[in-house]
Amino acid sequence: MTDHVTPLSDRIDPALLGPQLVAWQRRSGRQDLPWQRDRSAYRVWVSEIMLQQTQVATVIGYFERFMARFPSVSALAAAPIDEVLHLWTGLGYYARARNLHRAAQHIAQHFGGEFPRRFDDVAALPGIGRSTAGAILALAFDERQPILDGNVKRVLGRVFAIEGNASQRAVEQQLWALADACTPAQDVATYTQAIMDLGATVCSRRNPACVLCPLTAQCLARAAGRQHDIPAPKPRATRKARPSRGCWWLLPIDAEGRVLLERRQERGIWGGLWCPMQFDTPTAAASYARQRFAVEPAALETLGTIDHAFTHFDLAITPLLLRVAASADARDVARDAAPDVVMEPSGVRLYNPRDGAVRVGLPAPAKQLLDDLLGQPFEPSRNSPHG
Repeated sequence: MTDHVTPLSDRIDPALLGPQLVAWQRRSGRQDLPWQRDRSAYRVWVSEIMLQQTQVATVIGYFERFMARFPSVSALAAAPIDEVLHLWTGLGYYARARNLHRAAQHIAQHFGGEFPRRFDDVAALPGIGRSTAGAILALAFDERQPILDGNVKRVLGRVFAIEGNASQRAVEQQLWALADACTPAQDVATYTQAIMDLGATVCSRRNPACVLCPLTAQCLARAAGRQHDIPAPKPRATRKARPSRGCWWLLPIDAEGRVLLERRQERGIWGGLWCPMQFDTPTAAASYARQRFAVEPAALETLGTIDHAFTHFDLAITPLLLRVAASADARDVARDAAPDVVMEPSGVRLYNPRDGAVRVGLPAPAKQLLDDLLGQPFEPSRNSPHG
């Protein structure tokens, strides 16, 4: 594949796409998604962040629970981060939740709790880039701002038969030029929703439904029979085999069904979430248990392996269950048999999934593990006082 790009003047007129997509959206596009009702910059912003690398069907329930608990920027800014992460549990990519919380606090401090209207102010918020800022302003305020998320890249790349991969700088620049040229002056919010919807529902990555596409007559990739190989994948040389890793989780659980968890550092996977104590080897986990709880390896019950896939690697988690006596607080659990142990109060806690008054963020495999162990699922929607 070449990364040569033909000048726009030699291609179809980009101005023709806007009216066609607006008409298609009104006829066939998605009209009743939760964030399209009572539309505001705040609701659009939260939905756009949740929709990053996540399907609409998955996001809907999370969005509704999130809005019920945090109906405004000010409510989100004032909430403890643990409660925000609790409502994000299972949605993945938890840095998005932390960035939402930071951005809400910034808006509360510098904009009086009102979502900013200037593009530069929006784009400077944590977790928001050029395309997301444009989408928020276009959808919330009908402001003419081009966007270029993954769906839009695919639509424009096929319609204009752009060679090369969108990760290449020259190709991305050309796609931004096309995005700007195609964005109409009127009906911007409808157009923006249309081009995102088209990429998500019709012009899909695999098996695009070209017969349903309003742009099929203009699509140069379709005319050349190349809609299946445009956009081009990344060069094979840059692809790497997915590595596999293993870890062991130590789960001290007392007679009341409370489990000892530790907060993970913000950097890295599951940043800021509460998780069982993690070790690279079973020997390390057993050594810790012997030192801190005065138990021998035989006291650890090995549970079935949990396989969890991340974007760039697969993780095999082996839980090691350790039953301990009930104690008043988290440090007491660790001191039961080892009085010299010292743990930071902010870094360790006893957690009972059945206690609906306590809301913390858990990685999805930890949540499922605790549900299975304790025999009573806990759901953010049930535990939230507002949902």
